[in-house]
Amino acid sequence: MKRDPLPQAQRPLAAQSISADVLAEKYFKPGEHSLEQLYGRVARALASVEKPELRAEWESRFLSNLHAGAIGAGRIMSAAGTDIQATLINCFVQPVGDAIQGRDADGYPGIYEALREAAETMRRGGGVGYDFSRIRPKGAFVKGTHSYASGPCSYMNVFDQSCSTVESAGSRRGAQMGVLRIDHPDVLEFITAKRTPGRWNNFNVSVGVSDAFMKAVADGTAWELVHRAEPGPKVKDQGAHQRADGQWVYRSVPARELWDTIMTSAYDFAEPGILFLDQIGRDNNLNYTEKIEATNPCGEQPLPPYGCCDLGPIILTHFVRHPFGVGGEARFDFDAFEQVVATQVRALDNVLDVTYWPLQQQRDEAAAKRRIGVGFTGLGNTLTLLKLRYDREDGRQMAAEIGRRMRDAAYRASVELAREKGAFPKFKADGYLAQGTFASRLPDDIQAAIRQHGIRNSHLLSIAPTGTVSLAFADNASNGIEPAFSWGYKRNKREGDGSTSSYMVEDHAFRLYRELVDASVTTDDVAGKLPAYFVNALQMSAQEHVAMMQAVQPYVDTSISKTVNIPEDYPFEDFKDLYRQAWQAGLKGLATYRPNSILGAVLETTSTKKPEPQAAPVPAYDPMRTVIEKRPAGGLPAVAEKIEYWTSEGQQRLYLIVTFLPVPAADGKGTIERAIEFFMPVGQSSESQQWITATMRMLSLAARGGFLDRALSDMRKVTWDRGPVRLGTYEKADGTHVPRWHDSEVAAIGYAVENLIARRAEAAQASLFEPDEMLSAEPAADSSPAAPGVMAGKKCPECGAHAMIRKDGCDYCTHCGFVGSCG
Repeated sequence: MKRDPLPQAQRPLAAQSISADVLAEKYFKPGEHSLEQLYGRVARALASVEKPELRAEWESRFLSNLHAGAIGAGRIMSAAGTDIQATLINCFVQPVGDAIQGRDADGYPGIYEALREAAETMRRGGGVGYDFSRIRPKGAFVKGTHSYASGPCSYMNVFDQSCSTVESAGSRRGAQMGVLRIDHPDVLEFITAKRTPGRWNNFNVSVGVSDAFMKAVADGTAWELVHRAEPGPKVKDQGAHQRADGQWVYRSVPARELWDTIMTSAYDFAEPGILFLDQIGRDNNLNYTEKIEATNPCGEQPLPPYGCCDLGPIILTHFVRHPFGVGGEARFDFDAFEQVVATQVRALDNVLDVTYWPLQQQRDEAAAKRRIGVGFTGLGNTLTLLKLRYDREDGRQMAAEIGRRMRDAAYRASVELAREKGAFPKFKADGYLAQGTFASRLPDDIQAAIRQHGIRNSHLLSIAPTGTVSLAFADNASNGIEPAFSWGYKRNKREGDGSTSSYMVEDHAFRLYRELVDASVTTDDVAGKLPAYFVNALQMSAQEHVAMMQAVQPYVDTSISKTVNIPEDYPFEDFKDLYRQAWQAGLKGLATYRPNSILGAVLETTSTKKPEPQAAPVPAYDPMRTVIEKRPAGGLPAVAEKIEYWTSEGQQRLYLIVTFLPVPAADGKGTIERAIEFFMPVGQSSESQQWITATMRMLSLAARGGFLDRALSDMRKVTWDRGPVRLGTYEKADGTHVPRWHDSEVAAIGYAVENLIARRAEAAQASLFEPDEMLSAEPAADSSPAAPGVMAGKKCPECGAHAMIRKDGCDYCTHCGFVGSCG
């Protein structure tokens, strides 16, 4: 089959280094060195389940569709056509029942059986979402053991640790979503859990909110926290009682206070997200046969137990003709787009038959309903190429039209596929097209065709974050439904030999504009040189982000993964109102990101105007308080110091070793050193040194958790019964020095640690430390200056900077641009 030539928007651009790097590292398999080889492998795999006489034709058509921009999600592009037993499905929902082992009364797997199933799923490459609401709350009576339950949050700790331990296929850490219903008695603990540094690092969390709760908030009424599990005597003594429907009311709380607690956590910590469960249920084409209680880790796929995400985005920028009006009027080629959508439906339907399934239950669920998720990426860039602003009505109208055309083309293709291969087994026309479902709003001719022929796939559409696939296959086009995040950034990449290479990564629309319109513009100097339709995520209001979701959601039968970026000084009351607006608009959920002193502040990614002479603002990011997950591997700068002090038993000597980690400075200029590890060799005296080992370990944990100063202050307050300890001196007003006394050895060591760190900081400022004072001369993982736009976050596995945030459902380093796991 003759392949359509690449559209004009793609011809002038040579591949940038980021695309080549990501392709090589994440997608090429042994022997592959080109997109043609990779696409060929994927096309052959997807065509392999067609009838033998049709395989060559469909392999050719799938190959053409890949070149036209219809790619698969990361797992498909990475694992299709290989011999590894890894799933091609990105994500699943894992049911969790109210039992320890086996299955609960409703057939849901017990907690540890669910943990085993989830571990197997993640090992094979899939992310996992869970609804933990079935687990009985803290204080509930457990008849079998005559004990009391510890609640779902305690078990989430176990799932979190399991995820951090299991390495999934292709060295990809599993992503997880934890959901708890708004009426669960432990919801307050769930909401506030991630305020504790380091807790649930392997989870995104969302609260499942009902219409009844939102109405209770509006009315200012009380809200009952309920569960069917009987509470223990202590909870009953506090007023717990059973309702007429059999549910036990553990307590009642003011709905507005509970809502404010959720909003405060979302405002300060970017979590929990919100899922509007009733809207998800109403819109579900299969609400006659299933109940949805959770989503995949990024939220774009509400799924039933064992449901899966079979996703494939289409690169929208490939369908723009005459970008920026060069050579003619800029337009979107809807005819070509609809043809590509139709072929993509068949390709994703085939994925369900060619993939390896981690669990038989997942295979059975997929076979019964054949859910797929055709989506798109590059919307923000596409609007820019069409000279439309993302944050204006004409931009939203174009996005809605793209969504509508994608919906109709996908549903028509699935009907045709049903005529050829049969409808999904659970299809019932009356339920599928019942008033209120997504399918009931399809054009009349499509509904009539569904009634006559059935439909192959229960659901067909999903707008997911596209993370690395946009980097690898779309020339760093804007991610999913998002606008561009920045026009360019510097990527610092650590090579295999330990060296570091740096290069610029640029936005696709920006590159194309420079190539076709104005070669003089650079990422460092865009002020006044880019047209007004070049607008990025940080230049628009929160309402304008939400408005884009409102425009597109009516044409998506599952959901949309999108992050609403808001400024640090955004008023809290307005922030709460965003979620109310989202509920009233019929959205299925909402996630926000507000940079602040806890999460780290956005400094500025690229210049949008010339800086005015004024004092630089003090950034809220504190490099000494961000959480460090664990000690980085390899050598780090360290200092050894002999501590001499005097007790009632005479002179004592200990040796203290402190390891330092360079972290990005608060002003984004260079790095500063932060103490992260403390060690004192044991056996330095005749007494047992267990207390020293324990103290050093606790100090190391405190240092990596960001509260070292508080831990040292507490050490200084420790007393003992053997009298004071002398260590160091202090200067009197007359200039003389006198001995300094401490209440215990622990207090003296705390003082010694404080002194060592202070001297290290002063010496670093004056460049006084000589190389022979270091225990290790190896450079730190992140020795280069921090790039503009750094946000504080977790440690980046690529460059070592503590700048890994969650952006659009993906792990994203704001220092080097590395994109890690996506849900």
